[in-house]
Amino acid sequence: MVEEDEYRSTYREVNEHRCVFEKAVLSHRCACICSTRFYLADREGIRCDSVTALQRCRRLSQLLHDSARFALGLSSIEGELPHTKEIKVQTGGLLGLQKALRPALAESDEVGDIAGLVACGEKTWGSLEALPFSEIVKSITAFEGRRRRPRR
Repeated sequence: MVEEDEYRSTYREVNEHRCVFEKAVLSHRCACICSTRFYLADREGIRCDSVTALQRCRRLSQLLHDSARFALGLSSIEGELPHTKEIKVQTGGLLGLQKALRPALAESDEVGDIAGLVACGEKTWGSLEALPFSEIVKSITAFEGRRRRPRR
């Protein structure tokens, strides 16, 4: 556990602008033109290269978490979500936003540019708070990550 604590401390020092949607990017389902991959020890991380995009994404992440609480069966969200629920919120939320903005991509299971998508959503609806969260949460609920392989 000490090594893990040291790793996290070093990670925070090395990556001051951690991508809010890092888990979605690392799952290879989402990409962002404002992100840079880096390696620390044997792990990969994602850094955001735009303070403006990072602030916008942080706000969207907060709104997604607040909106998805009931769908995830939680009365409140304090601290980090378990990995699988966080993946549902991040990737499902971004796919839901993409579906709302670009119905032609409704069947896509990938997002090509997170920062562009979030900025477009803000411009289209006037603010991130005005996004159609009832529709976006449906995508969060429906999202399924990788299937577990059966044990041999």
